[in-house]
Amino acid sequence: MCPQAAPENHHTAPQASPALRLWGIGTSRTLRAHWALIALNLEYAIEPIQTRTPEMETAAFRAINPAGKLPVLQDRDFILTESPAIITYLSETYGTPETALIPGDAQGRARYFEWLSFITMELDATSLYVLRRHFGLPHIYGESPVANTAARGYFDRMIKSAAKRLTDSTGLLLGPRLSGVDILMMTCLRWAVSYDVPLPAEIDAYRERVAALPSYQTAIKVNTP
Repeated sequence: MCPQAAPENHHTAPQASPALRLWGIGTSRTLRAHWALIALNLEYAIEPIQTRTPEMETAAFRAINPAGKLPVLQDRDFILTESPAIITYLSETYGTPETALIPGDAQGRARYFEWLSFITMELDATSLYVLRRHFGLPHIYGESPVANTAARGYFDRMIKSAAKRLTDSTGLLLGPRLSGVDILMMTCLRWAVSYDVPLPAEIDAYRERVAALPSYQTAIKVNTP
């Protein structure tokens, strides 16, 4: 049995933010946004549309996000896309010392953005999204065994480099508490496992620690169609 991560802190009652609305369920990227909202203990409305469905093509949704992508966060008249930006905005706007998903000190913030850049670029965009296109959706994007092999090899090198930075065998990426980069990393690891990409032992143990967090388990339920 792997060690448990430190308990997550929550207020006894959720912060009242009825103006928050999240568009999208059912993908790794929508999971990130739901998880951040839940970890911050925020109330929000859900527009349960899914990718590649007729709802994505409606004028109402295209007015919200002309790019036609999920998730989309609405905070009153402020509209934000891209899951890393959504996580960061929510924490900086609604986080408290007990719930914030980003460190408050300069070096801690720098480390947060270092991990954010590494996860979104090296793991997600450069590796896993290639597999998403050519391994998971070849009927849409075409088959490309060469691209798949290269993406798997690159992910393997990058995730091994990440494993060397996990010096605390009981903690998370930025310490004992959940952070926004844990949300990003965990969703990438879920993706990798679904494509049968092997993980280093240190990363697999980290994945088990994160999976035990109540906010993660709740987010999975909320995000499931």
